Amino acid sequence: MATDKCEDVIAVSESNVPVDSHIVEIPADVLDGSPSDIPAPPSPAKHPQHPLEEIADSRGHLLLLKLWQREEEVIARRIEVKESRIDSIKKEIFHLACLYFAFHGIVLTLLFTAATQENAHTCTRWWIPSTLSLITSLALICAIQYKIILQGKVIKMLQSDRSDSRALSRCIQELRMKGISFDLSREPQTTKKMKSSSVETRFSPLRWCSRFSLPFTLTITSGLILCSCKFIACS
Repeated sequence: MATDKCEDVIAVSESNVPVDSHIVEIPADVLDGSPSDIPAPPSPAKHPQHPLEEIADSRGHLLLLKLWQREEEVIARRIEVKESRIDSIKKEIFHLACLYFAFHGIVLTLLFTAATQENAHTCTRWWIPSTLSLITSLALICAIQYKIILQGKVIKMLQSDRSDSRALSRCIQELRMKGISFDLSREPQTTKKMKSSSVETRFSPLRWCSRFSLPFTLTITSGLILCSCKFIACS
């Protein structure tokens, strides 16, 4: 009897529950597999490329970078050659100056030795060592003057190459930092292009005297030696 009553109660409760409450509506697009209403997964954030990676991807910028690097190497080799040339010119000037003083030292020593022997012909032939000393002095002073002028020209070319190297290094550094945003039509400001806009340097007497101080000193020394030859021979 008790079981029959329980079954009647369950049947009554089921009959009171509406049928629509157990139905779940599913959209037709989901059943058909259409991705129109399905949210797409978030795309990963793209990291900006490094300027060197941008240059590697751009053929024009990569070619310009290689061209400037090759030109920088050529200028560096020219600078090394000119620096070694300046050092060799300085050594040549030093050797010529040493030869000048060594020659006149020998001439004055021989003249003084001949004068101490009380030779009568020594005073009458004083012009022979004087002329020899004068000719040798002029030859050595002209050689030293030529070497100094040559050194000045090489120094100017060295300064020009160094300024070109600095301008080219700045452009290469800027290209590596900017990447593809660098203007390909830009060119380094070399000294040849800056000559038209540069101001000419004025003549400086102090600089000119300091540059040619050695030839002036040797010329004055030659005059003193020329006068001393007669004094030593006839004293």
